[in-house]
Amino acid sequence: MSTRIVIKKNTYFDSVSLMSISTKANQLEGVEQAFVAMATEMNKGVLKNLGLLNDELEQAKNGDLMIVIKGASDTANDATLEAIEGLFTRKDSGSSRHEARYATLASAHNNIPETNLAVISVNGAFAAREARQALENDLNVMLFSDNVSLDDELALKQLAHSKGLLMMGPDCGTAIINGAALCFGNAVRRGSIGIVGASGTGSQELSVRIHEFGGGISQLIGTGGRDLSEKIGGIMMLDAIHMLEDDAQTEVIVLVSKPPAEAVARKVLERAKACRKPVVVCFLGTTDAREDEAGLQFARATKEAALKAVLLTGIKKESLDLHPLNWPLIEEVRARMKPEQKYIRALFCGGTLCDEAMFAALEKYPDVYSNIQPNPEYRLKDVNVSIAHTFLDFGDDDFTNGKPHPMIDPTNRISRLLQEARDPEVGVIVMDFVLGFGSHEDPVGVMLDAIKEAKAIAAREERNLEILGYVLGTDLDTPSLEKQCQMLTDAGVIWASSSTNTGLLAREFVCKEKAQ
Repeated sequence: MSTRIVIKKNTYFDSVSLMSISTKANQLEGVEQAFVAMATEMNKGVLKNLGLLNDELEQAKNGDLMIVIKGASDTANDATLEAIEGLFTRKDSGSSRHEARYATLASAHNNIPETNLAVISVNGAFAAREARQALENDLNVMLFSDNVSLDDELALKQLAHSKGLLMMGPDCGTAIINGAALCFGNAVRRGSIGIVGASGTGSQELSVRIHEFGGGISQLIGTGGRDLSEKIGGIMMLDAIHMLEDDAQTEVIVLVSKPPAEAVARKVLERAKACRKPVVVCFLGTTDAREDEAGLQFARATKEAALKAVLLTGIKKESLDLHPLNWPLIEEVRARMKPEQKYIRALFCGGTLCDEAMFAALEKYPDVYSNIQPNPEYRLKDVNVSIAHTFLDFGDDDFTNGKPHPMIDPTNRISRLLQEARDPEVGVIVMDFVLGFGSHEDPVGVMLDAIKEAKAIAAREERNLEILGYVLGTDLDTPSLEKQCQMLTDAGVIWASSSTNTGLLAREFVCKEKAQ
């Protein structure tokens, strides 16, 4: 193996662009590992974990661009470097204009006046200012940045509303606009179902399940996770419903969110009921059961929401493989566990995936703890110590402060997996693996050694440790969904077919009652 390192002094690119380039670089032939990022301390930490940090990279400054390639030979690395350079300078498809860099949003818009959307990924201290400038230049905005105050978010969304523009975010990680996936997203077919999501991986999961059931996505509009809070009042979700109602490509609308503020939920449901197009509502974690009515249907889980949406487009239920729970498998797993193995430990990259599994467990067990538990009584005091059933969102600020997101760097999750494997009361460890644009190029592969070691730890103590995995992705994603699942099977991991089934299987595996 050979390693090639290039440092470009005082060369800045935003994190969204660099995630895209890194993802594409790692798909090039002959590349074992390619890393393209700014020389921040966080990114140097990632390189250290990958065993690629050296003195030259250590000395690079925050404003320097790092390109690190590990490949079969020097010749192969030269070819990869040339291809990466091409990703920075390639021509726009169908146009003679080269990609260009501009000092300000205003200058970019002046030079390319037909643009209508800005993706903003800057330090949170400057994010609101840049978003306001984009809106004032009549650009729709996807604000990937977090650490934006609620007051700033409210002011930005009020401005966007007054101008009839999208203000997706802050902390909006997923969108698909006119077929183009922005930030984190999956490869799904185009179709007639529009999604409005106040949750990133929840929106991804919906789009993936809709694709699996034969449907397709017209638009996926992210709102940011705080949009349905009492202060923000659902401004963007309400505006997005209106936009999809007027969108000729959209026939059915699906709304997905973690539990909204009660007053905001009422307002959103009133608007959904008045919509001219059918609406499916999935507010995860809500306990009150609502009855379907004309033009408005309710789902308690993402799989159910996706199914209801595709049936509304005319797809027949009898033609679908709905992957019901495998009760014989559940019985087999229960039989392998010792009496003291009674707890779930869930280690998630996706916050909404963690929520959905946690809410499934809460339907059956009272002692469910988490760093994102809505009930403060069961919020972990120390995220480094698990209690009873513990569900961890490794993408939360508790774990990402000064560190990369776990969908990019698995280091935090690897150490916690081994920690949980040593606990004799643990029956099943649950993990998600997110494919698609912006994610790690091999999310299962990078965890395999740790998975094998976790199982070996339990085996040395004559315990069976079940590991339950869920791979979020489609047959069109890279890397291959089929191959990722096969790698889990080969490692002795049981894998679930959906986020919904992941939570249901986990809670049933450790249940001491007889399976149905």
